Amino acid sequence: MTKLGSHPPEGVEVQARGLTKRYGAKLAVDNLSFTARPGVVTGFLGPNGAGKSTTMRMLFGLSRPTAGTITIGGRRIGELHDAARTVGALLDARSVHPHRTAADHLLAFAHAAGLDRSRVGEVLDLVGLTSAGARRAGEFSLGMQQRLGIATALLGDPGVLVLDEPLNGLDPEGIRWMRTLMRDLAHEGRTILFSSHLMSELELTADDVIVVGQGRLIAESSLQEFVEGNTSQAVTVRAASPDALARALGEAGVIFAVQPDSSLLVSGTDAWDIGKIAAADDIALGELTPVRESLEDVFLRLTHDATEYGGHPS
Repeated sequence: MTKLGSHPPEGVEVQARGLTKRYGAKLAVDNLSFTARPGVVTGFLGPNGAGKSTTMRMLFGLSRPTAGTITIGGRRIGELHDAARTVGALLDARSVHPHRTAADHLLAFAHAAGLDRSRVGEVLDLVGLTSAGARRAGEFSLGMQQRLGIATALLGDPGVLVLDEPLNGLDPEGIRWMRTLMRDLAHEGRTILFSSHLMSELELTADDVIVVGQGRLIAESSLQEFVEGNTSQAVTVRAASPDALARALGEAGVIFAVQPDSSLLVSGTDAWDIGKIAAADDIALGELTPVRESLEDVFLRLTHDATEYGGHPS
């Protein structure tokens, strides 16, 4: 990976405290508090209409909070001495003049931020757009627009990166590249806050998660704690004699369900205890597989009542 700088800037905390935003009668963000820490990748999750984009807009001063604060290193965006070198943002990759080349787009941002023009070539190389630098942005695919937006966010070699849906439009290679980039930047001590609706990718990328619904905080923890703390224990068991195992589990007061393939889905106990129950009755087991819900399963269950728009299965 191409390094952003020989001495990466130190990341600082992004903090929301009692953050509230009303649009008339609609409460978009409701007394929201959270912290995104340096050195970790923090996933910002929530269904459509949860207030994620509104929160990010308030962070960058594009929308004023009705109440509360959201700060970068304890300061609002307008109080930062050198904002471009402190924080980079990707809020809408499509907000590029279609007739401006990628290089000219980045050069305009670099000039406005007081950055050396050499940074343009460096970030184009970092995001894989060196050969497309002279092309107009209007000719770019969505994936290329995403890469250009990420290049813009990285221009100032910032210690904090805030990315709204950075994986949108990327192909599998691009998604893997973006995942690696975020993890490498966090490893350097930077603060990475990103939103995504791709739960499988977020599960591979995030260290911490912030989950919101209808503008309110639902959960804030490490990814591992979030999944483990919101899933029930279950084990898939296959036995030479499923009926005998079912009787033994029933006599031990263990909850289970017989599956269509004659395996048993056992809840509330672990594989070790199941094995001991089976061994006591000389029941041969062919499988003991712990079952854990995916991040997507947990997310959908916890945010079910906070989803603004939902379909119904046919």
